[in-house]
Amino acid sequence: MEVKDSNGTLLNEGDTVHIIKDLKVKGSSNVLKRGTVLKNIRLTDNEEEIEGRVEKTMMVLKTCFLKKG
Repeated sequence: MEVKDSNGTLLNEGDTVHIIKDLKVKGSSNVLKRGTVLKNIRLTDNEEEIEGRVEKTMMVLKTCFLKKG
C-alpha cells in the first residue's frame, strides 16, 4: 500500500507533515490552522488517512490536506 500526500509524495512511518488548509475538528470548536506541523506520523489501514499527534491529542487526518515537510 502506498500512502501519498496532496502533492503525490510518498509518506512513510515517522515522517513530518504540514497541514495545507484550516480544518475544523469534528465534535469540537477547535480549528487546526494551516501550517501546523505533525511529527512522527503513523500510517493506518486506509491509504487516504494517517494518524498524528496535534497538541497532545491523537487525530486521524486525510492525506489530501497534508504535504510532506
